[in-house]
Amino acid sequence: MSRVCCVCGKGKVSGNQVSHSNKHSKRTWAANLRNVKVIENGTPKRVKVCTRCLRSNKVDRA
Repeated sequence: MSRVCCVCGKGKVSGNQVSHSNKHSKRTWAANLRNVKVIENGTPKRVKVCTRCLRSNKVDRA
């Protein structure tokens, strides 16, 4: 599972890029993910976690 938060499942979001002349084209926004070591079942593991989950202490960092 690449580019997805392992805690909340946040991933890519799609939408429209709107130019000055109001032309629409598809684009994506990526989640702000960080590779961190977390304690999972008593063992340290390296996972991708979004910064919102890190800030709200939803993970136990190693």
